[in-house]
Amino acid sequence: MKNIIFIVASILAVSCSSKYQETVNSDDDYQIIPKPKELNIAKGRFLINSKTKIICVKSLAQEAGYLSKILNTTLGVDLTIDSSANKNGNIKLELNHTIANREGYTLSVEYDAIIISGKTATGIFYGIQSLLQLLPIKIENGDNDAIEITIPAVEINDSPRYAYRGMHLDVGRHFFSVASVKRYIDLIAMHKMNTFHWHLTEDQGWRIEIKKYPKLTEVGGFRKGTAVGLAGTRNAPYTYDDIKYGGFYTQEEIKEVVAYAGARHITVIPEIELPGHSSAALAAYPQFGNTKGPYEVAKRWGIFNETFAPTEETFAFLEDVLSEVMALFPSKFIHIGGDEVLKKEWEESAYAQEVIKREGLKDENELQSYFIRRIEKFLNANDRTIIGWDEILEGGIAPNATIMSWRGIEGGIAAAKQHHTVIMTPGTHCYFDYYQVGGEEQKKEALTGSKRYTSVEKVYSYEPTPSVLTPEEKKYILGAQGNVWTEYMPSWDLVEYNVLPRMTALSEVVWSSKKNRNWEDFRMRLQHIVIRYEALGYNYAKHSIDKQ
Repeated sequence: MKNIIFIVASILAVSCSSKYQETVNSDDDYQIIPKPKELNIAKGRFLINSKTKIICVKSLAQEAGYLSKILNTTLGVDLTIDSSANKNGNIKLELNHTIANREGYTLSVEYDAIIISGKTATGIFYGIQSLLQLLPIKIENGDNDAIEITIPAVEINDSPRYAYRGMHLDVGRHFFSVASVKRYIDLIAMHKMNTFHWHLTEDQGWRIEIKKYPKLTEVGGFRKGTAVGLAGTRNAPYTYDDIKYGGFYTQEEIKEVVAYAGARHITVIPEIELPGHSSAALAAYPQFGNTKGPYEVAKRWGIFNETFAPTEETFAFLEDVLSEVMALFPSKFIHIGGDEVLKKEWEESAYAQEVIKREGLKDENELQSYFIRRIEKFLNANDRTIIGWDEILEGGIAPNATIMSWRGIEGGIAAAKQHHTVIMTPGTHCYFDYYQVGGEEQKKEALTGSKRYTSVEKVYSYEPTPSVLTPEEKKYILGAQGNVWTEYMPSWDLVEYNVLPRMTALSEVVWSSKKNRNWEDFRMRLQHIVIRYEALGYNYAKHSIDKQ
């Protein structure tokens, strides 16, 4: 009897889906961002309903659960995960070790089956992201009662161009909740990016709990006020609101975020700023500064003279801090900052000058290099690699460092020529705190710290690998990253507004091949993905899509 019921059910399922077998699809059905390497349109559509199952082996249960949860949100029904079901009428996730790229995937949609294959679970996760973008546009508007949910038939063979595809978030200037950070991670996942660079310490606030040094957050996590408006210019002297501001993440919250990102195949890289941008840390522990204080957590934006002293006590303190950081973050990379280090205190410090003489250094630039090398040696001994902003090239680069090139592309070029790995993030194209439009249109936007602007089209035009490099040198360009500095983003909706859709443009830059990228084609697909933004409740710069 059970066999008869199964046969009848199977016949009904095939009958229901077979009417979609000959459906003809159009280009409009395949608005995927970032653009896949190969996409072949096919005839037919796959029907998703409450009877659809997800088939996978145990090792892919996490990816299956992710897909089931998303489709439950979309369709209002739970899809069963079943390792023994037949592929007909179902969605199958499978590992395929013949796929060359570890993040590569294939997506096959036929009228009676969907198969997502990846060399690793990461590739399967990216295949899921493409599948979700094939859902009918009406679904994204919440209209899923009056239509049948079908996915157009397709054959996709895809893999990323660059190994590093990142987004940065500064929580030092303004602090954001764990829930907001998770929303940010969801955006990174949606765009097939794989790295979240978490900027956790700044002059204006220390945001990560360090148990051995509790005052880092008790004192360094809070400032006594915040600069108002576009302060510090000739016509706008500094004024402050005098409202205590701050916050920090406990180690348990850090673990929660890292686990959340890991489930979405995203590596979280922490940044602990040194030897500059250290006012908040020194306000908590002044003994590690050159002048011994007093110091205060900075209330305004900008660059400060305060730097860590190059003493053995300071290095011991920083090693303690980094030991706790490494215990929380499994990332191979640890970002140590190294940018915008003013040398005035070192110039005036008898001890710093003694170190320069003792170590046979030429000047304060080489003292900075000495400082970075000391930290690198410690991290390397713990099987970690440092990333630093391109200023760490000054005075001589640390032996195994990766350079993050932000002051244009010159630092990246110099590092690649020295055979150091590079992440490109020039302010000209990858700073998402700049205005999104120019001229009079800027008056309609929220205040930023500069009149410079970076449009969506300009981001999309970026080429991360400099043409001046030789083929061998080009291999050292790992990828690119978008940066979000939050001096003028006091609320989370402003972060989303500044990120979207520029992040979307960058995602295609770092994923898709140069030959596959076309601005007008991307702009057309962008009109589709913004509907997903709206359905998911993200704030985005609507005018930036039209005003290029």
